[in-house]
Amino acid sequence: MTAALAPASPARTTGTSSVTTRLGYVGPNWYASVMGTGILPVALLGLPFHVPGAATVAAALWALAATLLVAVTAATVLHHRHHPTVANGHRTDPVMVHFYGAPAMALMTVGAGAMLAGQRWIGAEAALALHAVLWTAGTLLGIATAVLVPYAAFTRLALRGDEAFGGWLMPVVPPMVSAATGALLVPHVPAGQARESFLLLCYGLFGLTLLASLVVITLIVHRMVRYGAGPAARVPTLWIVLGPLGQSVTAAHHLGLLAPGVLPAPYGTAFESLALVYGIPVWGFAMLWLTVAALTTWRTVRAGMPFTLTWWSFTFPVGTVVTGTSGLAGVTGLLPLALVAGVLFGCLVLAWAVVLTRTVAGVLDGSLLRAPQPVVAPR
Repeated sequence: MTAALAPASPARTTGTSSVTTRLGYVGPNWYASVMGTGILPVALLGLPFHVPGAATVAAALWALAATLLVAVTAATVLHHRHHPTVANGHRTDPVMVHFYGAPAMALMTVGAGAMLAGQRWIGAEAALALHAVLWTAGTLLGIATAVLVPYAAFTRLALRGDEAFGGWLMPVVPPMVSAATGALLVPHVPAGQARESFLLLCYGLFGLTLLASLVVITLIVHRMVRYGAGPAARVPTLWIVLGPLGQSVTAAHHLGLLAPGVLPAPYGTAFESLALVYGIPVWGFAMLWLTVAALTTWRTVRAGMPFTLTWWSFTFPVGTVVTGTSGLAGVTGLLPLALVAGVLFGCLVLAWAVVLTRTVAGVLDGSLLRAPQPVVAPR
């Protein structure tokens, strides 16, 4: 759900293999492909109705996401080794630096998929261990990006209000993913203070992203009102706004189901109620933003929207809305919510298939492995 938008140029290399030469521009945004694929099995198994063969399909999709995680990580390591100047430049680029939140979310998405779908192939114990490791690594990395990237924006990057775009959410969203996926680990933490502390940690991470996202979303709306939708290549990043919205509804649901058995009364019941009391209003805003993003995207497509890695923004954020909607449908038992979850999941699968196909083509012809041209907003 990110884009290779930074204007840096790949370093020249001599005496290297054709593979390492082709990896001249591999940014943290590539982990969006892992996120966008990894959310599919999670969303599929969370649907509020039975889907024949879902367990087998979900396991295959999880295996693909895990393979992509290994492949992207290997490509990133090779890129840093053979193109250190370009790789280091990502940390100071005012666009690419925000996408360092993607690796953390990719780790936790694959970890959650292991417990929900992957254990069919690797076993329950191995799935739990894998999720615990990836969740811990992703959470620590996500907290780091939530602190360090905004700090860099405050002190070094000198960003302007007209530069705000969906990518600004990337470094602050990982803690919300930690909250949602951490719910899978709560029952495995020793009962008592340890389990209660872990649950409240997840709620604290929930709050971290929630409040930070509200600030960033306000900046994005302000920029759109004053300066328009922005460059065509960045328009898909409007869909990233759905990420913290859908993931927060999902987290409130998953954690709320566990709260009464972990927290003393009346707090456990209060957090359980939050799943619906918080979830429905935020879901309503998510539907509003989804409609605005869809209309803006359609308008941009008609005018000409080039394919870039921003197109992965059509996958993971929508997937979080699917999981959030499914959770609300499960709590309320309402058929309309179940139908919306099913329709959105169908759209998610279609978007994923298109973006994955275009991405594979871009890798094979090398166009996605070269430095992109600077993005200039239309006047």
